[in-house]
This record gives sequence, C-alpha cells and structure tokens, in this order.
Amino acid sequence: MEETVIKIGGMSCQGCVGNISGVLGSMAGVASAEVSLEQAEARVRFDPASVDRAALVAAIEDAGFDAA
Repeated sequence: MEETVIKIGGMSCQGCVGNISGVLGSMAGVASAEVSLEQAEARVRFDPASVDRAALVAAIEDAGFDAA
C-alpha cells in the first residue's frame, strides 16, 4: 500500500467531503480515504498495482473539484 496527499479546491461543506470520500472509496484499489475540509486535502491509501495517483486526481476532478 502507498499513501498520498491530494490538495483539493472547491470544497465548502461536509457534503463536499462526503461526496469526495464516496468517489474515492468506491474506486478499486483504494483502502481508505480521509478527506479534510479544514486542510483542503484528501489522504488516500491505495494499492499502486490497481490504481495510480493520476486516476485519484482525475476522479476528484470528475466530481467537480480542483485537485493537485
């Protein structure tokens, strides 16, 4: 397992946090996703054999948020 921190822009409430958590949590290879509104980031543990960081960023962007 690897862990990465992805900065997220555009979150304004706990609903946004829940949305992003759901998107990341439903991805194959993601073991856990902790999203922080206060820190504007997601800390994601994932299996690099199943999913890569670029796919995680793309999923957040597809949900309507900025990710880097």
